[in-house]
Amino acid sequence: MPTPFDQSVIEEFRANGGKVGGPFEGGDLLLLTTTGARSGKETTTPLGYVRHGDALLVIGSNLGAPHHPAWYHNLLAHPVVRVELGTRTFQALAVPAQGARREELFAHAVNTAPGYADYQARTTRLLPVVMLERAEPEGWEAPREITTLAGKLMEVHTWLRGQLRQVEAEVDTHFTARAAHRSPGAPPPPGLGLQIRQRCLAFCQALEFHHTSEDAHLFPGIARYHPHLTDTLARLAAEHRTVARIQGELAALLADIGIADPERFRAELDRMSTELNAHLDYEEEQLLPLLADVPWPPAAPPAQPLDPTRPDPTRPDPTD
Repeated sequence: MPTPFDQSVIEEFRANGGKVGGPFEGGDLLLLTTTGARSGKETTTPLGYVRHGDALLVIGSNLGAPHHPAWYHNLLAHPVVRVELGTRTFQALAVPAQGARREELFAHAVNTAPGYADYQARTTRLLPVVMLERAEPEGWEAPREITTLAGKLMEVHTWLRGQLRQVEAEVDTHFTARAAHRSPGAPPPPGLGLQIRQRCLAFCQALEFHHTSEDAHLFPGIARYHPHLTDTLARLAAEHRTVARIQGELAALLADIGIADPERFRAELDRMSTELNAHLDYEEEQLLPLLADVPWPPAAPPAQPLDPTRPDPTRPDPTD
């Protein structure tokens, strides 16, 4: 929960289109909502930010305290965050900068807001510099209008495929960089890096949420009124479990980015790509015809019970 002071700032921010008074008057302020690393609950924190081109930077200064702020630990566990900036609210991928990039961005932040240098001087820990990047896969454009459940399912599948392709592209770039370190006397090759970690973890968490929702809502509804699809749904559920095992392997490899084995990570990512794309193709082949005439978004529940002779087995939201 926010402190009473933070809560008052949050309320003032939201009531005044992002403008606040007191010690923040005239400053660049945003609201960052993270998901608790342990609790899973959302927490909103007012933070100063610095622009760097089109990117937003937030610094884990914690006023120079010896420990990183809680919101930083949260975004390492759940990389997709919510940002409120002025009157806009959007999702972002939170990626801590590393090495020379971190030094460059921190110098830029200090040049813009010199107080960050004072906070760094108060502590021996390196203040995290976090870039708030676009959460959607590169090149993603949301459909203009979705009117059927089939369209909604395809939107989710397209988003997941795009996220996976972006992780694969970043891994390919990483291995190209590693290849440059193979000559005699070259420095050690770089580790996987937080960019790959955060993007892959965000993809895995979204995929888990989608499949869990299908298992809990969509598949049981279809099975109830289409018993001839029992074997098909059992196969889809089994494929969910296979994909979940690969997700677990990827998450375990990314738990400590400093010692993660890049070759093993790439092998698991390739396995994920093969299994997931085959699964999505089969699911679309089997289920899209059933969902093509189901309206989206679902209508409000009727005042009277549904006519049992005309059940609607596909009303549940597969992404709920």
